[in-house]
Amino acid sequence: MKYLYFCTLAAVVLAAGCNNDSIQTSEADTPLMMDSAPPATVDSHAHPTEGPHHGTLIELGNEEYHAELVHDETTVTIYILDAVATKATPIDATDIAINLVHEGKAEQFKLVATPDADDPAGKSSRFTLQNAELVKELEHDHAAAKLSVVIGGKAYRGEIHHDHAGHDHAH
Repeated sequence: MKYLYFCTLAAVVLAAGCNNDSIQTSEADTPLMMDSAPPATVDSHAHPTEGPHHGTLIELGNEEYHAELVHDETTVTIYILDAVATKATPIDATDIAINLVHEGKAEQFKLVATPDADDPAGKSSRFTLQNAELVKELEHDHAAAKLSVVIGGKAYRGEIHHDHAGHDHAH
């Protein structure tokens, strides 16, 4: 008897659950019309493609800082930037270095502090070196160039990948 009661109860519950009268449906045959395109997917950790001076970006640390490489025919300039590569970050270093290998020989080029007008006394966010040889070496992707800089007592190294867009001359 309990078995029959249980089966009857189960049949009632299933029948009630299948009642389509309580389900609200939308017009499936009517297409959804949007007034504009759907919002773009936003990368919460977007990576900038160039710096504020339109130069090549160099990642320092785990994106703690960035550096921006800009050059013309004879001068190389490095700007030290914040983590999102948008604002100058003055540091207390008097120079920074670009290390590269050319024809199996290691070379080092020191760029000296050349403070921007907005940099506080004793700090610089801009470093420069007038050296056509370095410009030429940076043009070659085989140079394996690395930037070496100390910020707040911590050493940072970043690989320089030249994109041929962050300089003033035409190819």
